[in-house]
Amino acid sequence: MTHATETLEYDVVVLGAGPVGENVADRARAAGLSTAVVESELVGGECSYWACMPSKALLRPAITRADARRVPGVSQAVRGPLDTEAVLAHRDEFTAHWKDDGQVAWLVGTGADVYRGHGRLDGEKRVAVTGPDGDTRVLIARHAVAVCTGSRAVLPDLPGLAGVKPWTSREATSSARVPGRLVVVGGGVVGVEMATAWRALGSDVTLLVRGDRLLPRLESFAGELVAESLTEAGATVRTGASVSAVERDGATGPVTVTLAGGERVECDEVLFATGRAPRTDDVGLASVGLEPGSWLTVDDSCRVEGSDWLYGVGDVNHRALLTHQGKYQARIAGAAIVARAQGVPALDTGPWGIHAATADHAAVPQVVFTEPEVGAVGLTLAEAEGAGHRVRAVDYDLAGVAGASLYADGYRGRARMIVDLDREILRGVTFTGPAVGELLHSATIAVVGEVPIDRLWHAVPSYPTISEVWLRLLETYRG
Repeated sequence: MTHATETLEYDVVVLGAGPVGENVADRARAAGLSTAVVESELVGGECSYWACMPSKALLRPAITRADARRVPGVSQAVRGPLDTEAVLAHRDEFTAHWKDDGQVAWLVGTGADVYRGHGRLDGEKRVAVTGPDGDTRVLIARHAVAVCTGSRAVLPDLPGLAGVKPWTSREATSSARVPGRLVVVGGGVVGVEMATAWRALGSDVTLLVRGDRLLPRLESFAGELVAESLTEAGATVRTGASVSAVERDGATGPVTVTLAGGERVECDEVLFATGRAPRTDDVGLASVGLEPGSWLTVDDSCRVEGSDWLYGVGDVNHRALLTHQGKYQARIAGAAIVARAQGVPALDTGPWGIHAATADHAAVPQVVFTEPEVGAVGLTLAEAEGAGHRVRAVDYDLAGVAGASLYADGYRGRARMIVDLDREILRGVTFTGPAVGELLHSATIAVVGEVPIDRLWHAVPSYPTISEVWLRLLETYRG
């Protein structure tokens, strides 16, 4: 057991004060449960300082300029480069200059107690916290401990990598300078977003993708359109490119990236966007019979399987590594923790129940903030067919919608809805094109609500908006 200088008792103890942990704590406190939150870095977590907020602050100017360049009367006014200093300063404002005073104040304002330090499970319902000054406290939870420690970037095991000091998503979103030449390894969301942002800021970007397309978890046309746009913007996109070694010349010199076939690519920085791992390697999982560094397997209330008190919420459960989905899980888990603490005899854990994170399986929404944007919710065609549903993919060229033509000259985009032919509902929707991110919530409501096709026919889109694509999709389906 860990030697402690102080022992305190709470109803709920939360490990991790990112958006997920904050929401679990908020739900517990709103129901009157005493709550402690432990954070080893910045309150606000990855999203606030190294992911969602800084990356979108970097991307917004790039996307705005790209849109404006396709609007007559404006295009000539935006032909110059972005103001790099202003873009980076704007990014820094959105991260609060990597200070968490405001988020700490909000969390404390909920009534939760915040502990700075490294928290580790120390047996059943016990969390040992080692503070910055080396002191140790043990927090005992009467009802629940929620592990909300998120995930971290994974670096591949490559010769020479340690000496290169490669970028991960953290360095890519927080860099104070624009690299002259940037190699991005990985064609997922982080890879394509950062390629988009840094190319717009002036980097000579080469995107290396081991597979045969970008954004492999989405409909294939999404990655194809993003690849076309990156290429037109001056980036080099290479599929089927596997990195075998990296080397830096001295401490700060250029980096040489060697491909599997022996070809060498030189750059000033290399970003590896090649996956995530759970931050559970040093949170005391072994003390409760779980494997350190593993993803936590949970039920739909986010309670760890085999436990009646331990919860794994957000990235750590590997269900959907997205901030908004983690916050959704936090609301579900918070409600379940409260209900169980109050002795509710039977929780509402059926599909779409208040204690079930059903959307993790059926309706995960995601926007990729590239140029063009990608918005998707629910199942792709391949996923729906793989799940055994009898479905039909209905496609429509977004350029054929009046609102899209007005939005920008030469608008390129595509929409797809996956129709369940037996139930006449939507299993999934994907949009790709400028400004489609704001279309996504309508699709999410349709999928979550299992709105029948016959009822969607009466949801009249305003003219002339890009949303008119809904009518065109329905007309295409009905023939």
